[in-house]
Amino acid sequence: MDTKLSRLAQQVEFIVEIDKLKQVYRRTWLIDASRHENDAEHSWHLGVMAVLLVEHARSPQLDLMRVLKMVLIHDLVEIDAGDTFAYDDIAAVDKADRERAAAERLFHLLPSDQAAEFRSVWDEFEARQTPEAQYAAALDRFQPMLHNYRTRGKAWQEHGITADRVLARNQSMAEGSPALWQYAQQFVADAVVQGYLAPAAEPYDGSPPA
Repeated sequence: MDTKLSRLAQQVEFIVEIDKLKQVYRRTWLIDASRHENDAEHSWHLGVMAVLLVEHARSPQLDLMRVLKMVLIHDLVEIDAGDTFAYDDIAAVDKADRERAAAERLFHLLPSDQAAEFRSVWDEFEARQTPEAQYAAALDRFQPMLHNYRTRGKAWQEHGITADRVLARNQSMAEGSPALWQYAQQFVADAVVQGYLAPAAEPYDGSPPA
């Protein structure tokens, strides 16, 4: 087979494989509360948010294309690893190992140069050290919080989540966007007032719970 066609064939097989992301469902409910969101919908939502909200990023000089790659790629590993609920401490124990193994398999379906690039983008998102990764991660935290608030705490209540856990889990949002974190804290506070979210057992002091 012609080299270019062989490369294209590999890329097409990867495209076929990642269609499986549409079948990976999250604990997050759609805002109309009709069903759970799938990972492909989540990734699309983050892509739009990345473009729309970039003015609120902590760093004014972002490589937006890099951010878009991160939000579109970061959850592909869940095709193999599955979605790990943010507050599931047991599933979190081997989450990193499961996702690394998935990254190794999935990205190596691509031609070697693209496999290396996709793995680099995924690793950068996971490390959360660059301004791009911090902004992408802030969006990834903000989106489900917004869904939870707009569905009157549906997932929070289903899993017995309290305000202190929500705040502790999501405080890193400030690394990428202080404005988004401030906004999120406001609707968490309102969720408690409205009865959508159980109040914290202890006053939140800005640090993770023991």
